[in-house]
Amino acid sequence: MCGRFVMACDLSDLVETFDISDIACEPERSYNIAPGAEVATVIHTGTTRLIPLKWGLVPSWSKDPSIGNRLINARAETVREKPSFRNAFKQRRCLIVATGFYEWRNDVRGKTPFYIGLRTDGPFGFAGLYDFWQSPEGNELATCAIITTEANDMIRPIHDRMPVIIPYHEVLRWLDPSAGVPAARLPLLKPYPSEQMTAYQVSSMVNSPRNNSPDCIKPALHSRNQHSLA
Repeated sequence: MCGRFVMACDLSDLVETFDISDIACEPERSYNIAPGAEVATVIHTGTTRLIPLKWGLVPSWSKDPSIGNRLINARAETVREKPSFRNAFKQRRCLIVATGFYEWRNDVRGKTPFYIGLRTDGPFGFAGLYDFWQSPEGNELATCAIITTEANDMIRPIHDRMPVIIPYHEVLRWLDPSAGVPAARLPLLKPYPSEQMTAYQVSSMVNSPRNNSPDCIKPALHSRNQHSLA
């Protein structure tokens, strides 16, 4: 699963990277984003928009919004069939913007956190789904989930799953609800190439979402030994 990530770039970087023309939020840098937080998200509804969504999907038909606490991730292998996700996969696909994410490796020493990002250090988009839920009183809640897939060769020694990252040249294909049948997007839900990514061990301070500073992404070792998973 993907349960924590980082968004540490300027708004101008997001606008340029995703060719955003409509800005409905101005996200601040955040180094330890946890489920339930408001996250910056790219959608396409005739134009490419940057909007805030709460992380934890609440389907429009749900009677209880607390279901969002359990729906932070959607598995790529079943996203078309699961009742909680299938309608959003057809009509409401999004990108949840990030500059990196964390995974924890389990071994005899316990859980060891790693920071994972692109070699370019630039922003990217997790494949996501979004939906709108309305309370009986008429209040609207806009939420999202991150799609995950099997890990690539680099991440597999840390964790068996990873979030789907949509390549830059496929962004509009993923977002556009009018561009062909939804099943045509399934080939995009695959592991991102290992050679374009980097990973290194970080401090256990990331274990608590209360810790949110640039120190969270500093290498735990004195030298930044990328790809060191020992």
